[in-house]
Amino acid sequence: MDILKTIVQIVYIAICIVLTVIVLKQEGKSSGLSGALTGASETFWSKNKGRSVEGILEKLTKILAAVFVILSVVLNLDW
Repeated sequence: MDILKTIVQIVYIAICIVLTVIVLKQEGKSSGLSGALTGASETFWSKNKGRSVEGILEKLTKILAAVFVILSVVLNLDW
């Protein structure tokens, strides 16, 4: 059982590092806010953001955050 807990802890640390890097690579929301103020919010870029690198990073962030929370709960259980 100790080996399984060690493996889960290693995966948890790896997810923490990857999640930190992905969040730091994302653009700030302020860049989109200035376009919304000038009326340029309906652009090709905003409509197809889900297929871009930024959209992929957002989806990956959500998935890794969910796995992070689940592993946090699992690691706090009494084994």
